[in-house]
Amino acid sequence: MHWLDVTLLVLYFVAILGVGLWFMRRNQDPDDYYLGGRSMSARHIGLSVVATDVGGGFSIGLGGLGFTLGLSGSWMLFTGLVGAWLAAVLLIPKVHRLGLMHGLTTYPQIFKLRYGATVALAAAVISAIGYTGFTASQLSAGAKLASATIPGLEVQTALFGMGALAVLYTALGGMKAVVYTDTFQWILLMIGLVFIGIPICYVELGGMEAIRAALPPAHLSLDEVGAIRMTNWMFTILPIWFIGMTLYQRIYACRDARTAQRAWYVAGLFEWPVMAFLGVALGVLGRVAWQQGVFAAVGYPADVAMDEELGLPLLLANLLPVGLMGLLMAAYFSAILSTADSCLMAASGNLSDDLLPSKGAPSPLRRLLRSQVFTLGIGALALVLASQFPNVLELMLYSYAFMVSGLLVPTIAALFTRRPSAPAALASMLVGGATTLTLIVLDEQLEGGLALWLGLDPNVFGIAASVVVYALVQRRSPGPGYSDD
Repeated sequence: MHWLDVTLLVLYFVAILGVGLWFMRRNQDPDDYYLGGRSMSARHIGLSVVATDVGGGFSIGLGGLGFTLGLSGSWMLFTGLVGAWLAAVLLIPKVHRLGLMHGLTTYPQIFKLRYGATVALAAAVISAIGYTGFTASQLSAGAKLASATIPGLEVQTALFGMGALAVLYTALGGMKAVVYTDTFQWILLMIGLVFIGIPICYVELGGMEAIRAALPPAHLSLDEVGAIRMTNWMFTILPIWFIGMTLYQRIYACRDARTAQRAWYVAGLFEWPVMAFLGVALGVLGRVAWQQGVFAAVGYPADVAMDEELGLPLLLANLLPVGLMGLLMAAYFSAILSTADSCLMAASGNLSDDLLPSKGAPSPLRRLLRSQVFTLGIGALALVLASQFPNVLELMLYSYAFMVSGLLVPTIAALFTRRPSAPAALASMLVGGATTLTLIVLDEQLEGGLALWLGLDPNVFGIAASVVVYALVQRRSPGPGYSDD
């Protein structure tokens, strides 16, 4: 990479670190640190939500889908649109009202209201582990992108360099630093994709005629995703909108429920069609470049199979001119960091408020310092995990699997039924999450994989098991009922 590109990246990293330092001086207590003082606007929250959801793992993953499936891969993020709008209509009014009434700061505190301390503790453990894994997966994505585009840069060096930066500015500045940097980073990503990445690569590869010549026709259609694949995406991605700690923090951070709903509507539209098509389009162009032999000099001629997730970073590294490459690399790093920082804040909030709540009545500044220490500690743990799991999406798979299958059903029951049962919630968490993880592990260990019915994702079976267990236990041990008044 040219010195000018490196300079632009360094300036970008210095700028976001400066944001962390700026807000560090303005945070007064944990409410400021974790929830931005409960006064954030729809514009900033909406862009932060979509930046968090479509971060490094999905950005690199979308490029991989474009490489293998073509434009049809964009349907994966249609589930994000559906999830965001469903949550805006069904979830936000209830959650925001409960947050104001009871001073809630985390997602597991909903469980404490409805099920009691034991179930809330189990949910907090699942959430904290899941978001620590999410953080690690995003840092791993950034390292993979950096090592593929900067000659001579080792993955581990990139991981600990960029990871330390993300952990530091998040720990210093808290939620406001995260949300405002997310806004800037998302705008930078959109500018980079729309005005730099796609136009330049399109022209350099020879335009539409060359693209059609290099690709099978199915890559340029939208009907190559079958019902089973779409079902799997729905069961894997849509539920996170109802159980994501990062999203609950942002609901509580909004000044009112209508502000949060507007933010979610904006986020849904940016997920699909905007980011969905931009991401897979670059993956498609990466496939064209590979077919044309552009990657032959780095060991991937057209007749040698390559990791589909490398198509996008190699495309950018080989086709973008000096200066513009640095800008677009900053844009992609921004997508990665915008998810990593949010997941780190979520795990820190779980640890600070759910798992190790402060005893007595320490001063607001002492509680603030305590929160920053927790964030630094979890960030360090995430870096260690990322160094041991180099695959970008592997950590996300395990984290999503247990959270979605274990937490979705108890969450729906807590918010939308009149007699939620604590024994049923705990049983469904354990059975749902364990079912999915067991199926995933068996699929990896068995030669030829595990042939699940119709090719459905393990999450489908985990959620189904969670529903059955909850219903059976709830019939035997119904909850006492509750009132929102």
